[in-house]
Amino acid sequence: MPDPRLDRYTTPASPRAIVLLLHGGQQRNVEPVENKHASWWRMALMARSLRRFARRNEIALSLLQYRVRGWNSETDPAPVRDARWALEQLTAEQPGVPVVLVGHSMGGRTACRAAGDPAVVGVVGLAPWLPPGEPNGAIAGRYLRVLHGSADRWTSPAASKAYVERSRGLATSATWQSLAGAGHFMARHLSAWRRFVEDSVTEILTATSHEEAPNEGIA
Repeated sequence: MPDPRLDRYTTPASPRAIVLLLHGGQQRNVEPVENKHASWWRMALMARSLRRFARRNEIALSLLQYRVRGWNSETDPAPVRDARWALEQLTAEQPGVPVVLVGHSMGGRTACRAAGDPAVVGVVGLAPWLPPGEPNGAIAGRYLRVLHGSADRWTSPAASKAYVERSRGLATSATWQSLAGAGHFMARHLSAWRRFVEDSVTEILTATSHEEAPNEGIA
């Protein structure tokens, strides 16, 4: 089984923040992730489109490639383990730098589960897979921004909206927006998805720039 992989898109010497991109996947699949898989290269395209924004704002931008394609377990999901590994690597390199997680589809679910890391200040979910009953404790004290296409037939806009509504009492701030006419895969309206990421990251970092880091131990 290959190790998870971090691809670095911008590497400022003294970053203002870290943005970690998390790609989608499948409910059950133990095949290794490869660059040819659409769920990975979809976020690779997003990463490339964000490079100018990241450089302009002194943000360290990275994309995680999971070991396997599937979620595979409700109690110990493989992509969440990999996201925590990535956070360990990034925060060891840049201690004290705030992190924003940006996830598409299964990556949005992964981001919400991994948000309890003390370095994480916010989550940006793009058409996230957030089924009814999804645990949301890790969002406590964080900022949550979700965008879901109104024409999505792969993940449920209603379910992600319900997750955001349930999280409003826990999160510092939680918002949900619909992208009219957009489907799941971000192939169309790519600039709208990118602008949402840029605006959300900017808003989260501005709001947290004068705040203390989230309490360690929130899970």
